[in-house]
Amino acid sequence: MNILLIGSGGREHALSWAISASPLCDKLFIAPGNPGTAECGENVVIDITDHEAVANFCKLQRIGLVVVGPEGPLVEGIVDDLAAAGIKAFGPSKAAAQLEGSKAFTKELCAEFGIPTAAFARFDDPDAARAYVAKHGAPLVIKADGLAAGKGVVMAETVEQANDAIGMMFSGGLGTAGEEIVIEEWMIGEEASFFALCDGAHALALASAQDHKRVGDGDTGPNTGGMGAYSPAPVMTKAMEARVMAEIIQPTLAGMARRGSPFKGVLFAGLMITAEGPKLIEYNVRFGDPECEVLMPRLKSDIVPALLAACDGVLDAFDLRWSEEAALTVVLAAKGYPGTPEKGSVIADVEKAAAQDGVLIFHAGTQDKEGKLVANGGRVLNVVALGKSVSEAQARAYAAVDLIDWPGGFCRRDIGWQAVKREREG
Repeated sequence: MNILLIGSGGREHALSWAISASPLCDKLFIAPGNPGTAECGENVVIDITDHEAVANFCKLQRIGLVVVGPEGPLVEGIVDDLAAAGIKAFGPSKAAAQLEGSKAFTKELCAEFGIPTAAFARFDDPDAARAYVAKHGAPLVIKADGLAAGKGVVMAETVEQANDAIGMMFSGGLGTAGEEIVIEEWMIGEEASFFALCDGAHALALASAQDHKRVGDGDTGPNTGGMGAYSPAPVMTKAMEARVMAEIIQPTLAGMARRGSPFKGVLFAGLMITAEGPKLIEYNVRFGDPECEVLMPRLKSDIVPALLAACDGVLDAFDLRWSEEAALTVVLAAKGYPGTPEKGSVIADVEKAAAQDGVLIFHAGTQDKEGKLVANGGRVLNVVALGKSVSEAQARAYAAVDLIDWPGGFCRRDIGWQAVKREREG
């Protein structure tokens, strides 16, 4: 079949790499794609916000499956619009995508169906929010209710930081995403990312991962879309995975079905593993980025039948095989990120890095300009390595990073530190 993948980041390069390897994929189109995805299929120029234009392209090219990478089109209802045009698409409906599109929606769902999460309150008035902060004190987590491209969460260690975040969000610093906010307790524990394919009634657990959100070494500085990740996450033992499925994923699926909005697609649970057990930080309704970049290299099974099974409601009869190897990705970002990144700087020797044993390079914010690869975004490249352990994957990844000639970029130097520490301590 012909397949259309929507998106242009590192997640989409990883997905295009996996999808293009499937015997079921006759031709892969990526809209709009990037220089990396162009090596896996054909990049096409379509306005992905124009759902009718996407549907017309699908009919013209006889697309058998659309895979939606980023959250924006999902929250805007692209899966519903494609379904109405008779086109099969992997991802949740607009109603189900509220799990990511609205923090308050998810928190209320957790309260209604007994899903463990942080204590919270929601506000549409800054004065009421500041009064809550004054009463409860810090630390607190301040979240914009809507989509904010990974910048809608502020970890406020002081009352002053909390009030600054409230002022920024309500004054339009995050656009309409901050018109309503959620204030949560600061949970103590270790974070993990957990993924499950869902078909509306059944869920199939995928591999775990751990993301590094803060921009600086030692988990310092502002939050980003992710500076690196590794898989599997040692904190996610088999017993913990079973608890997450039973206490968080399955109740969410049951609750969404009961509300009349069954969830199909991939459910990405951001978790805090606390002393009491797993608690939900938030949901995303698509593959994580950069987590996808470490999941796809570890997936030994063909991804396309799994995506189709989720669409068709037959995941209960499905299974996937995963490599025993660990995978780790280091994100190379443009200077200025997560603020205003510097665009246009030339990146050299990517091929030399990609030629190293066990290394893959996934493009994100890159552009081919007159035959040269240049930076065209905040997070620009993902340097991925496989290894028998996270320590080995980490060493390979940073050796490859050091082969890339890009003075305009930077990266964290401690991706995977928690897993490496565990391995050293035995």
